[in-house]
Amino acid sequence: MTTQTQDMQAREKQEVNGTSESTMSGRTFSPQVDIFEDDHALTIVADMPGVPSDNVSIDLKEDVLALVGTPSLSIPEKEEVVLKEFESGKYFRQFRLSEVVDQANIKAHLDNGVLRVTLPKIGPAKPRKVPITEG
Repeated sequence: MTTQTQDMQAREKQEVNGTSESTMSGRTFSPQVDIFEDDHALTIVADMPGVPSDNVSIDLKEDVLALVGTPSLSIPEKEEVVLKEFESGKYFRQFRLSEVVDQANIKAHLDNGVLRVTLPKIGPAKPRKVPITEG
């Protein structure tokens, strides 16, 4: 197999194939992601082409972050499909979060089909003077 063939296969959408039955209708794909880390946060960048921001759902339950996106792809009324290579379906990906993530301050931004989820880290306790009140 050539390097070019391997690169093309790596870029193909990966359909979610679980061992259990799915209750979601239609095809479901696992979006490709990159995860970055610095001293203050983890950042997940997910590729969700064709998904508008109102069709993205980010849910957090029991330390599991779920990303769901539904593309909004419609064919104009006066046109018919001549060639269809883009496989459509929902995007779904889950991540188990560690205890270092400040779950109350997770933020997300979608720009041109790229979802960026920032997971701030809980910082170590900083030395400070604790005020004392009377009464």
